Amino acid sequence: MTALTGARPDELWFTRCPVPTATGIAADLGLLDAEFAAEGITVRSLQDVSADVAADHHYTHALPGLFREGGNVPALWARSRGEETRLVGLTWIEERQAILVRAESGIASPEQLRGLRLAVPRHDIAIDFWRAMALHGFAGALSLAGATLADARPVEVPAARGGGQWEAELAALSRGVVDAVYVKGALAVEAAVRYGAVVAVDLDAVPDRAVRINNGTPRPITVHHELLDHHPELVSRFLAVLVEAADWAPEHPAEVARILGAETGAGAFGVAGAYRELGPDTLRIDLSAERLDLLARQERFLFAQGFLAGPVDVPAWADPEPLRLARELADVRARARAHATHPNDPAPSRISPLEVPHE
Repeated sequence: MTALTGARPDELWFTRCPVPTATGIAADLGLLDAEFAAEGITVRSLQDVSADVAADHHYTHALPGLFREGGNVPALWARSRGEETRLVGLTWIEERQAILVRAESGIASPEQLRGLRLAVPRHDIAIDFWRAMALHGFAGALSLAGATLADARPVEVPAARGGGQWEAELAALSRGVVDAVYVKGALAVEAAVRYGAVVAVDLDAVPDRAVRINNGTPRPITVHHELLDHHPELVSRFLAVLVEAADWAPEHPAEVARILGAETGAGAFGVAGAYRELGPDTLRIDLSAERLDLLARQERFLFAQGFLAGPVDVPAWADPEPLRLARELADVRARARAHATHPNDPAPSRISPLEVPHE
C-alpha cells in the first residue's frame, strides 16, 4: 500500500459497502481478476484483508491505488478534508428507506412525526455516516409534511461498536425511549420483523427522488487522483468492467439476488423486501447533471449539519472522461462478442478507445 509513481502498479485495490454495487457483482464473477491478471496486476479487496492492513482506508480513501464504490457520506467527508479523490461515477439504487414505529403507536403519516422523539444513533467511528443517514432520512420524511428537523425531537442513541445494523435504534424504539427510527436496506427489513416495528412512512413510495437523498442515493464511485493522473487507462478499464457487470445484472436476477445476499449478509426475505425494483437501470453508472445535482444537495445537507470539514464543489470534483472511455471500451468488447457469435456481421473497430488522450 505505497504511493503510486509513473511505474505500472502491481496491485489495485477496491472497496465497496455491503449494498448492491457493480463492484461487488464484478468481484463475485471474477471479472476484475480476469481483466488485469495477464499483466501481473493483482486486484485485491479491502474487505478481504485484516483490519490492521485495511486501516481506515474505506473511509479516508488515502490509499492511492483504491477504487471505492460506497456511501457518499464518507466519500464527501474524505474530499472535504483535502483527500485528492476524483468522482468518476454515480449510481442510484432504490434501497428500501422507511421510518419505523411501534405497531401500537398509531403513527402512519409524515404529519404525525411532528414533536416525536426521533432516534439519532451515535457511533464511535471516523465519520458517523449512520447518524448522517438518520438525520437526512427524518428530514426527508418531515419535508413531506412541510416540516423540518426543528419540528421534532432528535434523541441520541449510543450504538455499540460491532453491534448489528439498526439494533441500537430498534431496541430503543422497543423500550419506548424513542418514537421513530429511520432504516434502509435488506438487514433493516429483517430487523423490523424481529422487533415488531411497522412502517409509518415509506420513503420509496414518494415519487420525488429528492426526498430519498441519503448516503446511498446517489452512491459514488471514486478513485485517487494519483491513479487517475499516472494510469488513466487502468481507471477506464476498471470502470469498463463495472459497466459490463451493471449491464449483465438485469438479465440474471437469480444470480444478482444470490450476490446481494452475500454482499448484504441478509437472507432472501430481506433482499426481496429491500430491493423490490431491480430494473435494467438499477446499477447503471453515470455522471448525469441530475445525479450530480442530487449529490450536491446531499453535500449541502451534510455541510449544514457539521459532517464535512469544508464545502465540496461536486461538479468540480467529478471527472467524466474515465467513464466516457470505459463506455466506449465496453461497447467495443460487446461488438466483438457479438461478432464472434455472428461472424457474418461487420467486425467491430480495432481502435481502442483507450488510445484517446486523457484530458
